[in-house]
Amino acid sequence: MCRHALESTIRSRPGVHRVNHSLPRLRSLRRGGARSARPEQERSSVRIKRGFVLAAAVLTSALVVAGCARDTGSPQQGGDAASTECTRNAPPAAGGVAATPAPVAPNADASALKVGLAYDIGGRGDLSFNDSAAAGLEKSISDLGLQQANTRELAAAENESEDAAATRLRQLVADGFNPIIAVGFKYATATQTVAAENPTVQFAIVDDDTVDLPNVTPLVFAEEQGSFLVGAAAAMKTQSCHIGFVGGVETPLIQKFEAGYVAGARAVAPDIQVDVDYISPAGDFTGFNDAARGTEVARGQLDSGADIVYHAAGASGQGVFEAVNGANTPEAPKFAIGVDSDQYNTVAPPVNEVIMTSMVKSVDVAVFNYINAVAAGDTGVLPEAFDLSVDGVSYSTSGGMVDDIVGDLEAYKAAIISGEIQVSSTP
Repeated sequence: MCRHALESTIRSRPGVHRVNHSLPRLRSLRRGGARSARPEQERSSVRIKRGFVLAAAVLTSALVVAGCARDTGSPQQGGDAASTECTRNAPPAAGGVAATPAPVAPNADASALKVGLAYDIGGRGDLSFNDSAAAGLEKSISDLGLQQANTRELAAAENESEDAAATRLRQLVADGFNPIIAVGFKYATATQTVAAENPTVQFAIVDDDTVDLPNVTPLVFAEEQGSFLVGAAAAMKTQSCHIGFVGGVETPLIQKFEAGYVAGARAVAPDIQVDVDYISPAGDFTGFNDAARGTEVARGQLDSGADIVYHAAGASGQGVFEAVNGANTPEAPKFAIGVDSDQYNTVAPPVNEVIMTSMVKSVDVAVFNYINAVAAGDTGVLPEAFDLSVDGVSYSTSGGMVDDIVGDLEAYKAAIISGEIQVSSTP
């Protein structure tokens, strides 16, 4: 019988925002019928470290567990490194529904368009979210005939006002750009305001679906689904049965990454320890652009025993990679998981050699498909959400570090697409 221990920690460190997952939520799980049928689970512990609790993420009852205690080929550790083997479930049975690319119109002629991009904090060069959007713009130039001279890219500043974001969008409108793509949920209020002022200008906003205007197209993703798969990969590969998650800013969007990662890890190894830390609290967006603090947070998790750390922290993720690379040794390997783009291919060596996979969020595909749809005159062809079923989110295999578990990950992917596994978007 598989052991489902409720075991995870949150640490308190100076300068680092702590997350407190509610104890009442945990108690309600213990009262549930699914747990009352398994008395030994009532003795499961919640590890409390310096006063903070992380309640276990619970995999939906739709998941059918095929077996237990399965070795999935984790890297071996030697020397003096501690090795705590997880009790692992087998993946779902093979089969299910395969992903199909998001439906798009044939390549249209975008030569007459003037396209403006308003980036999130960090702009081009963040090796992650913004760079992925930029790649979609570049593909539009190469494949759709969009003229480089008819594009403009502007970036946000840290903790700027809503007025500053709106001014940036108005500047693009005044200079004749149409469509305008706002990259990031931070633009929601500004997009609502400026799009309402300019009903003949087409807007898209990435990572937000709250703006309900006919000239605004949301480009949103199922981050929890892609994060489930890299969480499963982490649980298959860990030798310490202890992994970590570093979020940039504690917002509902980044909590989708956390929720999926924890759920995926626990689907594979129900007793795995998962550390969750956020660099900054909601409202303080410096957490997306502070590599030094990313290093600090990741080092804390590594020092406590985590051997794999996943970040959803924008440019701060470079600091996470540096911390993991610094802690990595042949005797005690450490690994990182990237986000948004295939960061094994965007981060310089030798640091990229610790990036075992990335949760790829195809912002580039969404941006390209949107520009193509505008050029074709039909944005209705775009999916409501870029999820696993349309390859809107995925995991990377560059570097070969997850090649031996691809079959298992694909089984989980198929189960999510078919609906056998439902992944929560909240922790």
